[in-house]
Amino acid sequence: MRMRKKKNGEARFAACSEYVISSREELERYSDRLPCELEIGCGKGGFICQMAALHPETFFIAVELSTDALITALEYAKEQEIPNLRFMNLNANLLPEIFHKGEVSQSYLNFSDPWPKARHAKRRLTYRSFLEKYREMLPEDGKIIFKTDNRLLFDFSLEEFDAVGMRKTDITYDLHNSEYNEGNVMTEYEKNFSEKGFPIHRVVAWMK
Repeated sequence: MRMRKKKNGEARFAACSEYVISSREELERYSDRLPCELEIGCGKGGFICQMAALHPETFFIAVELSTDALITALEYAKEQEIPNLRFMNLNANLLPEIFHKGEVSQSYLNFSDPWPKARHAKRRLTYRSFLEKYREMLPEDGKIIFKTDNRLLFDFSLEEFDAVGMRKTDITYDLHNSEYNEGNVMTEYEKNFSEKGFPIHRVVAWMK
């Protein structure tokens, strides 16, 4: 669903600029806090804001292409004065231009757009070309934690992890009724889908 354009969006975004990283040079200001944990496609920011609040010892960065969605996340982070969280408004393709090897300890992919048509497979954030880009940022023992309610996307993603030589653990097709649910932080989508009875799928994929 396309998000409605925010009223006074540019001004609202600018008002939260202290929470935004927009270049490699700006990231280097936080070099003493790296490696970070990175969410790719944070939406309105519910998940990453909760994670940052629960783990003040960890530095988090969230990436979101939609400026309108990001405004909501920025305003909440600023209102709550979350010090260990920053955001980037960019396409995931550009991440290797921002992060160097090992500067991201682990990445979260939560309820990414499934791009259901076969001809759009290369746009999926778990497509092999994206996974290779994540490899450029993660250490050799780094990992990606992937959650979705979309079974077709999940099965596709498991195959893509195999295709690039990633090791898979903690696979579940029903996260909330599994041993892996302890400590799980839900996204806005996850809560909504779960309340409607949809099972949540989850896997941890390791670089090696």
